[in-house]
Amino acid sequence: MNPVMRWLHWFGAPPNFHAFATRWAPWCFILALPLMVFGLWQGLFVVPADYQQGDSYRILFIHVPAAWMSLFIYGVMALNGFIALVWRIKLSEVLAMCCAPIGAGFTLVTLATGSIWGKP
Repeated sequence: MNPVMRWLHWFGAPPNFHAFATRWAPWCFILALPLMVFGLWQGLFVVPADYQQGDSYRILFIHVPAAWMSLFIYGVMALNGFIALVWRIKLSEVLAMCCAPIGAGFTLVTLATGSIWGKP
């Protein structure tokens, strides 16, 4: 078995993945939270108003990242579905099922902010 497949099967085993996720999740949260707060603060309060749209364009700082995240999450879901079908890794099936409501939530935010921004 080649090294990539060996790593995929090792990492795809639920006990190994759980140990990895338990170890890294708090550190990722500690890093992501201040970066998200800083980005929202910069986008919503620091950036100057647009000369044509005024302050209403600031909703794009929510709309565009939500659209990119929804596309990314659906891509991750498709990749996990492919891995689950081809190599029969159970963790990929679980991850694909967990990605669906998260992607739908980001899609809802994208559609809502797009319709609010597009309203004259």
